Amino acid sequence: MKFRFLLWAMGLLMARASRNNPAFQQQLKGKDLVFQMQTLDGKVARHFIVSGERISSKGGSYPQPAFAIAFKDAAYGFATMQAGNKQLAFMQGIQDKNIQIKGNPALVMWFQGLMKYLKPKKS
Repeated sequence: MKFRFLLWAMGLLMARASRNNPAFQQQLKGKDLVFQMQTLDGKVARHFIVSGERISSKGGSYPQPAFAIAFKDAAYGFATMQAGNKQLAFMQGIQDKNIQIKGNPALVMWFQGLMKYLKPKKS
């Protein structure tokens, strides 16, 4: 349940950033794709639609995403996305085969670059 909520909240944050953050919008220029985050068994899945320099998201699987990041289970996905050093957690998960990347790896790198725009601002 926590993983499902995290993906939903991530969709909201990205949708807001795509409306209000010029630097985030710049990263979306020229992109027209759908990507997905899910568990390996597909029980928890959310896809994110990038179109017209905006991002929206919907629950469930998409038939042919440009890329998908699949975590071994929801608890692992939640823990990885909440890790202090997310990049290290992702790399470790991929090496241990607890995270599988399907599709274009270059787009996964692009997505990880987007995530820096979602961090809360330091006061």
